[in-house]
Amino acid sequence: MAWLDTIYEYDGSFDGFLCCVYESYINKEFPIAFCGDEECFSLYPVRCVITIPEHARRVLRSLVSISEPAVRLLRRAFLTCMEDRESHLYAFVRKLYAQGDSFLRDQSDPVYHPLAQAVRHLNGELEKLRGFVRFSDYNGVLGGEIAPKNRVLPLLRSHFCNRCANESFFLYDRTHRELLLYADGCSRILPVDQLQLDLPGQEEVHYRTLWKCFHETIAIRERTNPRCQNTFLPKRYRGTMTEFLPDVYETIPPEVPAGAPGSGAPGGIPAPGIPPGSGPSAPGSTP
Repeated sequence: MAWLDTIYEYDGSFDGFLCCVYESYINKEFPIAFCGDEECFSLYPVRCVITIPEHARRVLRSLVSISEPAVRLLRRAFLTCMEDRESHLYAFVRKLYAQGDSFLRDQSDPVYHPLAQAVRHLNGELEKLRGFVRFSDYNGVLGGEIAPKNRVLPLLRSHFCNRCANESFFLYDRTHRELLLYADGCSRILPVDQLQLDLPGQEEVHYRTLWKCFHETIAIRERTNPRCQNTFLPKRYRGTMTEFLPDVYETIPPEVPAGAPGSGAPGGIPAPGIPPGSGPSAPGSTP
């Protein structure tokens, strides 16, 4: 039977992608594109792939038997913002089944190179966010927000849960609309359409002011080098960093459209660390 061109629609999870691999080999189909959370419309046939854990485990076991490093790369690459991500991952899996893992020794391999490059970008963003995340105090609960290009929240999870083991905190990824919650040694990552919080209290505002004062005091104005600063601290990270937030944000509530959802949101104020009008909206799994 010939391989047929079709589009696979799945739930956007890693197990769901593995089920797509399973279905393609079982049904002798070649998925030319994948649809995740977004609505799928195409002139090609569309197959809705249901996530079945046993099918995902079967594919995963077969891949691990070929190469564990390749599976680790596959997992990380799935969290990247690479364009046509699933198509690249599927091509990688097919080559792994056909040739084994020998092609992983060639950095210029046309199938391996896009994944390696995307993971390198993810690792760089992950390393920066470990130092650039800023938390604020909200009635005894620490809260912060990030706006990454890659889906780094699952990778930041262990870092901050270990670092803030005795605290209760949340970290919101507004690009991918996910919320990391941690309390009493337990953590969860939940999908959240929108997060809104009240303005920080007077004590928190006081500590923010002290932090900004410290940030300005340690700077040597005669040695200011904007180009170097932009290299080590890109501007896209500054919209969620306390030292770069305008003072007016801490005292004047920004306008919120009438009827905007805000469960658990006293005052209907956007999440902490986001000055009014800064940064892109949250489109989904890609920037």
